[in-house]
Amino acid sequence: MRTPYGLDVIESCMGCKASKQHFFCRFSAPVQRSLDAASFHSVMPPGALLFVEGQSPRGVYVLCSGRVKLSTTSKEGKVLILKQAEAGEVLGLSAAISGTNYEMTAETSSACQVDFVSRQDLMTLLQNESEVGVHAAQALSREFQGAYRDIHDLVLARSSSGKLARLLLSCAPKSEESEELRLRSAMTHEEMAQRIGSSRETVTRLLSNLKKKRLIRLEGATLVIRDRSGLEALAI
Repeated sequence: MRTPYGLDVIESCMGCKASKQHFFCRFSAPVQRSLDAASFHSVMPPGALLFVEGQSPRGVYVLCSGRVKLSTTSKEGKVLILKQAEAGEVLGLSAAISGTNYEMTAETSSACQVDFVSRQDLMTLLQNESEVGVHAAQALSREFQGAYRDIHDLVLARSSSGKLARLLLSCAPKSEESEELRLRSAMTHEEMAQRIGSSRETVTRLLSNLKKKRLIRLEGATLVIRDRSGLEALAI
Protein backbone atom coordinates (compact mmCIF):
# COMPACT_ATOMS: atom_id res chain seq x y z
CA MET A 1 0.00 0.00 0.00
CA ARG A 2 1.28 3.48 -0.95
CA THR A 3 0.58 6.70 0.91
CA PRO A 4 0.55 10.33 -0.26
CA TYR A 5 4.02 10.66 1.30
CA GLY A 6 5.46 7.89 -0.85
CA LEU A 7 5.89 5.43 2.03
CA ASP A 8 5.20 1.71 1.95
CA VAL A 9 2.83 1.39 4.88
CA ILE A 10 3.55 -1.48 7.29
CA GLU A 11 0.12 -2.68 8.34
CA SER A 12 1.32 -5.18 10.93
CA CYS A 13 4.53 -5.95 12.81
CA MET A 14 4.01 -9.60 11.89
CA GLY A 15 4.25 -8.87 8.17
CA CYS A 16 7.01 -6.27 8.42
CA LYS A 17 9.90 -6.70 5.97
CA ALA A 18 11.71 -3.51 7.01
CA SER A 19 12.94 -4.80 10.37
CA LYS A 20 16.67 -5.52 10.49
CA GLN A 21 19.18 -6.72 13.04
CA HIS A 22 19.59 -4.25 15.95
CA PHE A 23 16.12 -2.75 15.33
CA PHE A 24 14.31 -2.33 18.66
CA CYS A 25 11.33 -4.25 17.27
CA ARG A 26 13.37 -7.28 16.16
CA PHE A 27 11.51 -9.73 18.41
CA SER A 28 10.50 -13.37 18.22
CA ALA A 29 7.09 -14.06 16.67
CA PRO A 30 5.16 -14.35 19.99
CA VAL A 31 6.59 -11.08 21.31
CA GLN A 32 5.96 -9.37 17.97
CA ARG A 33 2.31 -10.35 18.24
CA SER A 34 2.13 -8.82 21.72
CA LEU A 35 3.84 -5.63 20.50
CA ASP A 36 1.55 -5.45 17.46
CA ALA A 37 -1.53 -5.75 19.67
CA ALA A 38 -0.31 -2.84 21.83
CA SER A 39 0.78 -0.59 18.93
CA PHE A 40 -1.06 2.19 17.14
CA HIS A 41 0.30 2.52 13.58
CA SER A 42 0.37 5.99 12.01
CA VAL A 43 2.02 7.92 9.17
CA MET A 44 3.37 11.41 9.87
CA PRO A 45 4.30 14.21 7.44
CA PRO A 46 7.59 16.13 7.74
CA GLY A 47 7.53 18.67 10.57
CA ALA A 48 5.14 16.75 12.83
CA LEU A 49 5.80 16.82 16.58
CA LEU A 50 5.76 13.43 18.29
CA PHE A 51 6.45 14.86 21.74
CA VAL A 52 7.83 18.05 23.25
CA GLU A 53 10.58 18.63 25.81
CA GLY A 54 9.05 18.87 29.30
CA GLN A 55 5.86 17.02 28.33
CA SER A 56 4.60 14.21 30.55
CA PRO A 57 5.47 10.85 28.94
CA ARG A 58 2.47 9.20 27.27
CA GLY A 59 4.49 6.36 25.80
CA VAL A 60 7.14 5.49 23.21
CA TYR A 61 7.35 5.73 19.43
CA VAL A 62 8.99 2.96 17.42
CA LEU A 63 10.28 4.50 14.20
CA CYS A 64 9.43 2.13 11.32
CA SER A 65 10.67 4.38 8.49
CA GLY A 66 11.90 7.94 7.94
CA ARG A 67 13.97 10.21 10.18
CA VAL A 68 13.15 12.15 13.36
CA LYS A 69 15.05 15.15 14.70
CA LEU A 70 15.70 15.14 18.46
CA SER A 71 16.48 18.54 19.95
CA THR A 72 16.59 20.55 23.15
CA THR A 73 16.07 24.28 23.66
CA SER A 74 17.70 26.65 26.16
CA LYS A 75 15.77 29.27 28.16
CA GLU A 76 17.08 31.85 25.67
CA GLY A 77 15.52 29.91 22.80
CA LYS A 78 18.74 28.47 21.36
CA VAL A 79 18.14 25.08 19.76
CA LEU A 80 20.65 22.22 19.90
CA ILE A 81 19.95 19.19 17.68
CA LEU A 82 21.00 16.12 19.65
CA LYS A 83 20.70 13.58 16.83
CA GLN A 84 18.75 12.38 13.82
CA ALA A 85 16.94 9.18 14.74
CA GLU A 86 16.50 6.62 11.96
CA ALA A 87 14.33 3.59 11.29
CA GLY A 88 14.51 0.91 13.96
CA GLU A 89 15.01 3.27 16.90
CA VAL A 90 12.62 3.76 19.80
CA LEU A 91 11.94 7.32 20.94
CA GLY A 92 11.04 8.51 24.44
CA LEU A 93 12.06 5.24 26.11
CA SER A 94 13.99 6.61 29.10
CA ALA A 95 11.22 9.08 29.98
CA ALA A 96 8.51 6.43 29.63
CA ILE A 97 10.33 3.94 31.86
CA SER A 98 11.27 6.47 34.54
CA GLY A 99 7.95 8.32 34.42
CA THR A 100 9.73 11.67 34.15
CA ASN A 101 9.08 14.32 31.50
CA TYR A 102 10.50 13.91 27.99
CA GLU A 103 14.07 15.27 27.96
CA MET A 104 13.89 16.45 24.34
CA THR A 105 11.58 17.34 21.47
CA ALA A 106 10.98 14.82 18.66
CA GLU A 107 10.03 16.27 15.27
CA THR A 108 9.83 14.34 11.99
CA SER A 109 12.50 15.39 9.47
CA SER A 110 10.81 13.44 6.68
CA ALA A 111 7.61 11.52 6.16
CA CYS A 112 7.62 8.72 8.74
CA GLN A 113 5.70 5.70 9.88
CA VAL A 114 5.70 5.26 13.64
CA ASP A 115 4.17 2.77 16.05
CA PHE A 116 2.98 4.32 19.31
CA VAL A 117 2.93 2.17 22.46
CA SER A 118 1.38 3.70 25.58
CA ARG A 119 3.41 3.84 28.77
CA GLN A 120 1.03 1.44 30.49
CA ASP A 121 1.28 -1.13 27.69
CA LEU A 122 5.07 -0.69 27.57
CA MET A 123 5.43 -1.38 31.29
CA THR A 124 3.23 -4.47 30.91
CA LEU A 125 5.42 -5.74 28.07
CA LEU A 126 8.56 -5.09 30.13
CA GLN A 127 7.14 -7.03 33.08
CA ASN A 128 5.81 -9.96 31.05
CA GLU A 129 8.36 -10.31 28.24
CA SER A 130 12.04 -10.55 29.19
CA GLU A 131 12.93 -10.12 25.50
CA VAL A 132 11.44 -6.62 25.53
CA GLY A 133 13.42 -5.81 28.66
CA VAL A 134 16.69 -6.88 27.01
CA HIS A 135 15.99 -4.81 23.90
CA ALA A 136 15.05 -1.81 26.05
CA ALA A 137 18.30 -2.11 28.00
CA GLN A 138 20.30 -2.33 24.76
CA ALA A 139 18.48 0.70 23.32
CA LEU A 140 19.15 2.76 26.46
CA SER A 141 22.80 1.68 26.42
CA ARG A 142 23.20 2.81 22.79
CA GLU A 143 21.46 6.07 23.65
CA PHE A 144 23.84 6.68 26.57
CA GLN A 145 26.94 5.83 24.53
CA GLY A 146 25.79 8.08 21.69
CA ALA A 147 25.16 10.96 24.08
CA TYR A 148 28.61 10.46 25.64
CA ARG A 149 30.29 10.58 22.23
CA ASP A 150 28.32 13.66 21.21
CA ILE A 151 29.21 15.50 24.42
CA HIS A 152 32.85 14.54 23.94
CA ASP A 153 32.84 15.84 20.37
CA LEU A 154 30.95 19.03 21.23
CA VAL A 155 32.90 20.00 24.33
CA LEU A 156 36.42 18.75 23.59
CA ALA A 157 36.75 19.64 19.91
CA ARG A 158 39.28 22.45 19.68
CA SER A 159 37.44 24.57 17.12
CA SER A 160 34.12 25.05 15.33
CA SER A 161 35.77 23.76 12.15
CA GLY A 162 36.74 20.56 13.98
CA LYS A 163 33.18 20.11 15.24
CA LEU A 164 31.79 20.62 11.76
CA ALA A 165 34.30 18.15 10.30
CA ARG A 166 33.24 15.55 12.87
CA LEU A 167 29.58 16.17 12.02
CA LEU A 168 30.11 15.75 8.28
CA LEU A 169 32.09 12.55 8.80
CA SER A 170 29.40 11.16 11.12
CA CYS A 171 26.78 11.64 8.37
CA ALA A 172 28.88 9.89 5.71
CA PRO A 173 28.31 6.23 4.75
CA LYS A 174 30.42 3.90 6.89
CA SER A 175 30.81 1.07 4.37
CA GLU A 176 32.25 2.92 1.40
CA GLU A 177 36.00 2.54 0.87
CA SER A 178 36.36 5.30 -1.74
CA GLU A 179 37.94 8.58 -0.72
CA GLU A 180 34.94 10.59 -1.91
CA LEU A 181 31.78 10.22 0.17
CA ARG A 182 28.27 11.52 -0.45
CA LEU A 183 26.38 12.50 2.67
CA ARG A 184 23.46 10.19 3.30
CA SER A 185 21.19 12.95 4.64
CA ALA A 186 21.10 16.59 3.63
CA MET A 187 21.10 19.21 6.40
CA THR A 188 20.53 22.92 6.10
CA HIS A 189 23.20 25.30 7.39
CA GLU A 190 20.86 26.12 10.28
CA GLU A 191 20.55 22.44 11.23
CA MET A 192 24.32 21.99 11.06
CA ALA A 193 24.72 24.99 13.37
CA GLN A 194 22.21 23.49 15.80
CA ARG A 195 24.13 20.21 15.80
CA ILE A 196 27.49 21.80 16.72
CA GLY A 197 26.22 24.61 18.96
CA SER A 198 27.19 27.40 16.58
CA SER A 199 25.47 29.96 14.33
CA ARG A 200 24.27 29.59 10.77
CA GLU A 201 26.61 32.34 9.62
CA THR A 202 29.60 30.54 11.13
CA VAL A 203 28.65 27.26 9.44
CA THR A 204 28.28 29.00 6.07
CA ARG A 205 31.74 30.53 6.46
CA LEU A 206 33.31 27.23 7.56
CA LEU A 207 31.78 25.32 4.63
CA SER A 208 33.16 27.94 2.26
CA ASN A 209 36.62 27.46 3.79
CA LEU A 210 36.35 23.67 3.42
CA LYS A 211 35.46 24.09 -0.26
CA LYS A 212 38.45 26.39 -0.80
CA LYS A 213 40.69 23.75 0.78
CA ARG A 214 39.15 21.19 -1.60
CA LEU A 215 38.00 19.02 1.28
CA ILE A 216 34.36 19.10 0.16
CA ARG A 217 32.28 20.15 -2.84
CA LEU A 218 28.62 20.71 -3.56
CA GLU A 219 26.70 18.99 -6.34
CA GLY A 220 23.38 20.75 -6.23
CA ALA A 221 21.91 19.93 -2.83
CA THR A 222 24.37 17.06 -2.27
CA LEU A 223 27.50 17.60 -0.20
CA VAL A 224 30.44 15.43 -1.25
CA ILE A 225 33.46 14.80 0.96
CA ARG A 226 36.38 14.97 -1.51
CA ASP A 227 39.21 14.34 0.93
CA ARG A 228 38.15 12.14 3.82
CA SER A 229 41.66 11.93 5.27
CA GLY A 230 42.01 15.71 5.26
CA LEU A 231 38.65 16.12 6.98
CA GLU A 232 39.57 13.45 9.57
CA ALA A 233 42.79 15.35 10.33
CA LEU A 234 40.76 18.51 10.90
CA ALA A 235 38.37 16.68 13.20
CA ILE A 236 41.06 15.53 15.64
